[in-house]
Amino acid sequence: MINEQIRDKEVRLISEEGEQLGIVPAKDALKLAKDANLDLVKIAPSAKPPVCKIIDYGKYKYELTRKEKEAKKKQKVTEVKEIRFSPNIDDNDLNTKANMARKFLAKGDKVKVTLRFRGREMAHTSSSRVILDTFFALLEDIAVIERPARLEGRNMSMFLTEKR
Repeated sequence: MINEQIRDKEVRLISEEGEQLGIVPAKDALKLAKDANLDLVKIAPSAKPPVCKIIDYGKYKYELTRKEKEAKKKQKVTEVKEIRFSPNIDDNDLNTKANMARKFLAKGDKVKVTLRFRGREMAHTSSSRVILDTFFALLEDIAVIERPARLEGRNMSMFLTEKR
């Protein structure tokens, strides 16, 4: 809330330099802000009495958006990369997929390893768990199982993350 939107009778006022001016009537605080060609901005509305500061509102909004952008730049977004294969995968193909997963993990991404079952392959889900265990054994030096292999419908999947 800024300027005339502030409906409180009394506010705790902070000047543009940051010094406390004490508890003053809202009308007087607004008059002080107008005299300085600045805005009266409610900073802490839940406080008793609410805290208001005399600042340039446009500049204040700009600083807030700039701080938010800086915070977003420093964030590391982890993506989930998926690697799929079927129960009748060959050893060489499994090694190739493991190398791809190694690259994803080195970048800091999570890897979802999915084993897809089609048709009669659903009858051999228990013996296919060995394939996921073999895949993890290839990546054991750099990976940790975040979520163990679990059958969900026609897919068996597990999540791998980088070792810390």
